[in-house]
Amino acid sequence: MKLFKLIEDYHVMYKIGTKFFVISESEFIGVKSYVLQSEDMRGKIVVSEEDLRKKFISLN
Repeated sequence: MKLFKLIEDYHVMYKIGTKFFVISESEFIGVKSYVLQSEDMRGKIVVSEEDLRKKFISLN
């Protein structure tokens, strides 16, 4: 399972260093989106590929 770490605050709910698992990837007309579940199971977020590259770092 892919694991990512947040490298900049994401809205007010998630702080730098929060870890997320990728639970779903989808692509529609060339636009990729990802559903991420926080490691502490506090919530899920949907991010674009651009946000994933800018705000997260892969730990795998």
